[in-house]
Amino acid sequence: MHRWLVGILACFAAFSLAPAHANNIENIRVWPAPDNTRVVFDLTETPDFSYFTLYDTKPYRLVVDFANTGRKVDLSKVPTDSLLINKIRLSTPKDKNSTRIVFELTEKVEPSVFPLAANDRYGERLVVDLPGSSVVRSAPVLRASDLKERKVTVAIDAGHGGDDPGSIGPGGTYEKHVVLKISRALADMINEDPAMQAYLIRSDDYYVGLKARTRKAEEIKADLLVSVHADAFTSPQPRGASVWVLSNRRANNEMGRLLEDKERLSDVLGGVELSIQTDDTHGYLNEALVSMSMDHAMASGYEAAEEIINEMKKITRMHKSKPQHASLAVLTSGSVPSMLVETGFISNPEEERLLLSNKYQQQVARAVYYGVRSYFTRKPPDGTYFATNRASKHVVKSGESLSVLAERYNTSVQAIKERNKLNSTVLKIGQVLDIPSS
Repeated sequence: MHRWLVGILACFAAFSLAPAHANNIENIRVWPAPDNTRVVFDLTETPDFSYFTLYDTKPYRLVVDFANTGRKVDLSKVPTDSLLINKIRLSTPKDKNSTRIVFELTEKVEPSVFPLAANDRYGERLVVDLPGSSVVRSAPVLRASDLKERKVTVAIDAGHGGDDPGSIGPGGTYEKHVVLKISRALADMINEDPAMQAYLIRSDDYYVGLKARTRKAEEIKADLLVSVHADAFTSPQPRGASVWVLSNRRANNEMGRLLEDKERLSDVLGGVELSIQTDDTHGYLNEALVSMSMDHAMASGYEAAEEIINEMKKITRMHKSKPQHASLAVLTSGSVPSMLVETGFISNPEEERLLLSNKYQQQVARAVYYGVRSYFTRKPPDGTYFATNRASKHVVKSGESLSVLAERYNTSVQAIKERNKLNSTVLKIGQVLDIPSS
């Protein structure tokens, strides 16, 4: 009996001497992107942390200390497919209750390290952002101004990515995966067209800040920005595709308000862009919304959206037959006409299955491509292949007039009359007209 009691007391003593951590590292996720690498630590409690860099000798190191924190993740199993990171490893901590993580880096960088509070999808997190080239980009940066007779440049934005999965279907389908496949298919179709070229803003599974998506489209002087998403609702009944354009007022229906809320959630899930929080250059509440450039971009975006709806309704059900309005940061470029295409309701079980099918993904991409091409055929930007090699034939339909055709093809009534040797403005249904270049 005495020996048994001694054994119990020894166990209690050993237990009392074991480190009692107030926090634990549950998981580590690494998201390499073309311009940076984001590393996310999932923790059970709010992190108590500090960090410093060691750049005097190689390997360059970033050291992150977690106070009063244990670890439940095996660092050897954490993938580090980033050109910036050679290794993520443990090192001797400050004390027995702490954890020290060391990043062995290939370059000297200025890291941004910040906590993110728990939300409805994630617990407490610590984010480490490392700026710099992290992956070999599949789509090169395109600068249309370098071409004499340039191609039309379409920026394609696959929504969400990385830590932000977007909406999740009843079968567990992530929006971020579906829209990336559709975006890649659309880019392939555009790049096969001799008059156009595509730029994928997100070419893999990583997060791009909402304002950064707009900036990227402006940096390459894109002629159009198409943001690709999959819709969701609080019940499984709604279905159908829709196309959204910018409104400088509140959204015009409940779906628009939900979409705006979803965009705000995306910023929370993806992490706050600390470096541009105070930069209102691209904000959607500033006076640039009422500038002439913004008005032109909004009007052009609406016209392009109409063309895409006309094509999409041929292959799928439309939730809305006209472009809808919402105040979305991704659409707020002052110079690039922009739209957001909702390819279907991922919250509807039937449409979730459609969105997962390669056939439907290709059909949606093809419809968007046809719509984009139709828009630029009617409204070719100056100096582009469309402007100098535009379709020259038009078959007159019911209700069309010379003034309508002149506006549609960005030319004049007199130019059409002269090209076709017309003595009057009267047109006949079925009449074939040559349309002069703008």
